[in-house]
Amino acid sequence: MKVVIDTNILLSGLMLPNSIPGKIMQAWRENRFELVLSQFQLDEIGRVLAYPKIQKRLRWDETEITQFLQQLFLRSIYLGNIATVAEVPADANDNLIISAYIIGKAQYLVTGDKGIQALNEQYSILTAKEFVEQCHNQP
Repeated sequence: MKVVIDTNILLSGLMLPNSIPGKIMQAWRENRFELVLSQFQLDEIGRVLAYPKIQKRLRWDETEITQFLQQLFLRSIYLGNIATVAEVPADANDNLIISAYIIGKAQYLVTGDKGIQALNEQYSILTAKEFVEQCHNQP
């Protein structure tokens, strides 16, 4: 199954491996789903991984950050730079995450963002907990 995972959930999973987002990262490492990723999100992840408060938790140097970004790139369905094809009324910054979901033909978009979750009647949007349950129920 193809899935777009919101950046906050990916980063939470890295910092808290025993959490629900951590279980999502583990499922990805075990190839239980295909991660759909745009260049926008890859850039965002790289930028956020360099934040001091994230660095304090992860203690990754520049090489480790680069290696993780390369792993994401190589092990995802990489969309490159994408155009906005949908809008999130609550926050224009979320337009590209919804667009990645549409362009990548993902089955699910996993997010904790309330503005995106409000669109769950139009799109298959799950919380992290719902997605972990979905992964658990997959054969």
